[in-house]
Amino acid sequence: MDNAHKLQLSKEEMKQYGYQVIDAIVEHFDTERNKKPVALATREEMDLLFKTEAPDEPTNYKEVLQFVTDKVLPNSNIVSHPKSYSFVPGPSNYVSVMADTLATGFNVFSGGWAASPAAAELEIVTMNWLLKLFKFPTTKGGGIFTSGGSMANLTALVTARRQRCGDDFSKAIIYLSDQAHSSNIKAIRVLGFKKEQVRIIPTDIEFKMAINKLKNAIAKDRLEGLQPFCIIASAGTTNTGSVDPLSQIAKICKTEKLWFHIDGAYGGAAILSKKGSKLLKGIEKADSLTIDPHKWLYQPYEMGCLLVRNHKWLSETFSEKPEYLRDIEGNTSEINFYDHGIQLTRRFRALKFYMSMKTFGLSAFKKAVSYSIDLAEEVEEHLRKSPNWEVISPATLAVINFRYHPIGSAYSEKELDAINQKISKTIVDSREALLVTTVLQNQVVLRMCLINPRTTIEDVKDTLKTCEAIAKEIV
Repeated sequence: MDNAHKLQLSKEEMKQYGYQVIDAIVEHFDTERNKKPVALATREEMDLLFKTEAPDEPTNYKEVLQFVTDKVLPNSNIVSHPKSYSFVPGPSNYVSVMADTLATGFNVFSGGWAASPAAAELEIVTMNWLLKLFKFPTTKGGGIFTSGGSMANLTALVTARRQRCGDDFSKAIIYLSDQAHSSNIKAIRVLGFKKEQVRIIPTDIEFKMAINKLKNAIAKDRLEGLQPFCIIASAGTTNTGSVDPLSQIAKICKTEKLWFHIDGAYGGAAILSKKGSKLLKGIEKADSLTIDPHKWLYQPYEMGCLLVRNHKWLSETFSEKPEYLRDIEGNTSEINFYDHGIQLTRRFRALKFYMSMKTFGLSAFKKAVSYSIDLAEEVEEHLRKSPNWEVISPATLAVINFRYHPIGSAYSEKELDAINQKISKTIVDSREALLVTTVLQNQVVLRMCLINPRTTIEDVKDTLKTCEAIAKEIV
């Protein structure tokens, strides 16, 4: 490595290095099903493996790469594994992985038009695809790709506060359900709202925001001289996949002149299926909408997205004009995306979505999403036919919650909680499947999120069979 001081490899070394990296990625995609989805390690074990001082002298690049493929990558969960059921899996695709490699390799700056007209244009193009998909106005509407749903929700709430409250938000009140994603609470805290300015609305038996209680809360706040300004609805909660009554909430927002934000980070992509589209009726009425392409649109991390009905809302909220950017301001059609969000320096996220959509086609994405929704319903049917399992929350947008509760058993609720917690711990410790618990109606339940198009009903049945064997050993 004669060019080490220039941080360079030779052309031949770069080619060899690149081939080895691609080979490792292809091998991973090809053999993923044969690996264990769960990685388990303590901090002490990781320290023993990795903790060292920064090396002063170079190490052969082949050795470094070998160490990473042998020690680093195997010590991470495989979120795209067919038996990775928990949280929200990340079933990406190879084309998008290669697109990310290109974007990173060429180090494209995707902040402003002058730095990369093509990157900005592809973000405009792909944003318009999404606006059309969700029936947002394509002439006035706009949006921005973010690192994930958390940043998209934060961006939305900054915009909502600016548009509805201006500079004084001391009396502003925001409403969301007890099933809303934690990123919304984090965003509210980051924005400087006090706890007294947040209303957590209870959900009904289907884990949807209770409309009457929402109306009562707004009316009470009005009478007390406060300023209701925003309702956050969920389009696919993380716990159950439930969708709040979007059309009813939209009417309330229109009547009360409130900002309507929908957090569809998990479930928004279900609009690609007929069943999902019915559940998401009213999503097109949002002022702002978060979706996460790195979830159910099969993109690698990091890729979230915020859509808004009027792109000017973003530029009015985030545009700054420092002197050092004065020479690169484009006209009104040449969008500088650093004016539409928090980041100035931005990676070229649009490329992976663009290339995968062009390569596979929208119809393939529609089939993949529909498959996942059907799979969860098939799993529910299988569970209901078994004497060992009780469905706690039915299959909704590819999420299902259930627990081990054999017919005729006399276990107390406390014992059932302990059994199901032990089932989860044992199967995760075995590394055979990632299946963790959540709490619904004060019950510990097992939760499956089945958005991976490569997960089969046989995978699920095999996991449930293992869980039943674990349960019998426990009891």
